[in-house]
Amino acid sequence: MRLRNKGPDPEALAIDALGFLAEDMERLGRFLAITGIDPASLRQAAANSGFLASVLDYLGQDESLLLAFAANRQIRPEWISAAHRQLVGAAPGPGDFR
Repeated sequence: MRLRNKGPDPEALAIDALGFLAEDMERLGRFLAITGIDPASLRQAAANSGFLASVLDYLGQDESLLLAFAANRQIRPEWISAAHRQLVGAAPGPGDFR
C-alpha cells in the first residue's frame, strides 16, 4: 500500500479493505447484502471512489470489524476514517494524515 504523508492512499486502503471483506465469505456476504451490490458487479464498483468510500464507511460502522481490519493490516484504525473523509471530500479531522 502506497503511503501518502504518514498515511495510506485512501483508494488503496479502501481496495485493501474490500479485499479483507472478501477473505471471509460471511463478511463479504453481509457487505453485499447491505450494499445491494451483486458479486458480479463488485470489480466494476471498486473502480468508483464513491463505492470505495462506502467500503470504508461500512468498516467504520462496525467497530469490531474495523479493529480486526486495522490489526490484520497493521495500520492505525483512525486511518480508515481519515481515508473515508478524503474519498468523500470532507474537511480533514484532527490528526488526519494529509
